[in-house]
Order: sequence, then structure tokens, then C-alpha cells
Amino acid sequence: MSYEHVFYLFPLVVGMVLSNTAQATAADEPLVFISAFAAGEEGAIHAYKFNPETGELTQVARTADVEHPFFLAVSPDNRYLYSIHAPGKFSGKDNEFVSAFELEGRTGKLKLLNRQSSLGTASCYLDIDDTGKAVVVANYTTGSVASLPVKADGSLGEAATFVQHQGSSVNPKRQKEPHAHCSVISPDQKYVFAADLGLDKIMAYKLDPQTAKLTPAQQPFVRTIPGAGPRHLTFHPNGKQMYVINELKNSITEFDYDPATGFLTEGQTIDTLPPDFTGVSHCADLKFTPNGRFLYGTNRGHDSLAAYSVDPQGKLSLIEIIPSLGNGPQNLAITADGKYLLCANMPGNNVVVFAIDQQTGKLTAVGEPISIPSPSCIMIR
Repeated sequence: MSYEHVFYLFPLVVGMVLSNTAQATAADEPLVFISAFAAGEEGAIHAYKFNPETGELTQVARTADVEHPFFLAVSPDNRYLYSIHAPGKFSGKDNEFVSAFELEGRTGKLKLLNRQSSLGTASCYLDIDDTGKAVVVANYTTGSVASLPVKADGSLGEAATFVQHQGSSVNPKRQKEPHAHCSVISPDQKYVFAADLGLDKIMAYKLDPQTAKLTPAQQPFVRTIPGAGPRHLTFHPNGKQMYVINELKNSITEFDYDPATGFLTEGQTIDTLPPDFTGVSHCADLKFTPNGRFLYGTNRGHDSLAAYSVDPQGKLSLIEIIPSLGNGPQNLAITADGKYLLCANMPGNNVVVFAIDQQTGKLTAVGEPISIPSPSCIMIR
């Protein structure tokens, strides 16, 4: 081949390499779905591409016609997204819905498949099992949990199980009745655990993913500290411990988890606020890094993030408490590589990206916060 042929082919080869590199980079960029908790046209699910090199979010799509989408869940195969849908008024007198959407590839666009009743109001949490066949929902105001089967096309069937919680606890303003605040499927897919803020209990149910049915577990519940107000819970990546963030007492409680029986045994409780803080604040969410070394929780009122290190036995030690850079940090998400934490400041109308120091667990804000109305939930896929 002559020099001239090489010279003229070189730009083509370079162009092909750059094009393939760009495509690979684009494919490596996670999709981030963020719900805008609002009525009417402002209620929407926003989709962003996330740059893993810079931490930058770039909006690629916006799906409307989904009001008050307080919480989201994405199927394990990344083909379907499920969202709360509360038309008109959130926590009104009418039951709300769970919407099923099909993801249009990696575009961020969503196609509505169908909606099914959540059988409650102030529907506030969703989870989906690893087979993608069962969705569970928690209803805060009416204090109930429901499970819905997922059909072959990703759409939802009518609820397979409905469980109405009963009782109260010690706080006369917030705990006169049950308030189920989350419904989380255990890592082994055997159980659903529901933190009920109104009862100061973690309720436990056996899960049959094939039928999406729930039945009472052998240990039907464990109590938390009176007045704690358990809100969200999460499992350590090792599957041996479960952690509950207590909205009313501003603390995190660890439970040892026995996969063989589903039993929970209470362990450490640690504060999320500085000891000298005297204002009003309420916890919301907590998330682990994928390697299980660090745990983060949110303080709404103090408007901060509490960072903890986790020892081999699951004990937490406070690293730092830093500003969330917005009012009311509501929800957290951590990237699959454990390098970034995203924080949704719901009344602050922004989402902030923080870089996670891989050695210390400390957080550093990256770039400028993105503006979004009432962000309530972040899902990274």
C-alpha cells in the first residue's frame, strides 16, 4: 500500500476509532431517573445521562402524565419502571396508583403500560424482586402494604395481597395510627420488611415472587425504640445486617438478620445529628456504598448528610455531618461504582452530586446543583 493510500485512510480509521469510543462511553453512562413530586403538568419523571468521569448530569427526557410520582422502582433487567401516581391530591380520600412504564432503550423515554390501585393513600415506597415478577408498595396515610404481580409484558396485575396495619405508638401527633413508610425486599428475596412509623415496628412478610403474595413471617414484627418513627430501611451488601433510619428520633438502628428464619435482632443505635443541635429535624433516607464500607443518611431540618464508616461486624462510626446544599434532603442514590452520591433536596428543588472519597468516605460536592421541582426519588440504572 502506498504512502498516499495510508495518508487518506488514516482520518477514516481515526474517525472509526473515535466513533466507537464515543459509543462505548455513551453506553457506559448510567441513566438517572428523578421524580418531580407535583400535581398536573409539573408532576413528571425526568431522565438524565450521568457522566462517570465528571459527575455531570445531562437531561435527555421528561415523562409527564404522572402526578405526585413520590417513589420509583426499576426492574432488574432495566426494561420497566414503576412509579407512584396520585392524580389530583396526594394523600387524599381516593386510593392512589402504581404506574408501569416500558423503557425505550437507553433514551430515558418511558411508555405507559398500565396502572393499578395501590389500595391506599400517600403511597410512598416501591420495591421489585430480582425475578421482576413482584412489586410491593407501602401506603403511609392509610398504613398498609400491598403486593402486585408483574405480567410478562411488564404491566401490573391487580394486587395479590393487601395488609392493613393496626395500632399506634407513643407520639400523639405522629403515631396515633399506622403509617407504613417503606416496603423493602430482603437480599435473599424471601421476605418483605415494612417500616411503620406510626407503630414503631418493622413488619415482616414472606414473599412468593411467582405469585407476588405476602404471608406473615414467623417473626411478624420487631419493635423499635418507642417514639423512634422508623421510616426507611436498607440491608448491608453482605446481607447480614439491616439498618433502619428513624425519622422522629434522628437516629439509625442496626439489626442482625438471619436469612434462615427472617429473624431480626436489635443492635446498635447511633445519632444522625450533631449533639449541640437544638432545632427541629427529621431523618428521611439511607444508602450504602456497594462495597459496604460507608453508609449515608439524611437530616431534613438540619439539612445535612451524615456519613458513617462500617466495621466488619456492621458497627457504625460517624465520619462527618455536612450540608446537603439544599433544603430537606429527601432521597439518596449511589452509583454502581461507589464513586458518587446523588442527593434530592425536595423542598429545595435541586439535586446535588457528591464525590465519595474511596478511602475516607467523606463527601465533596461536584459541579453545580441541578434545578428540578420537588425531587423526591432517584433511581440509577
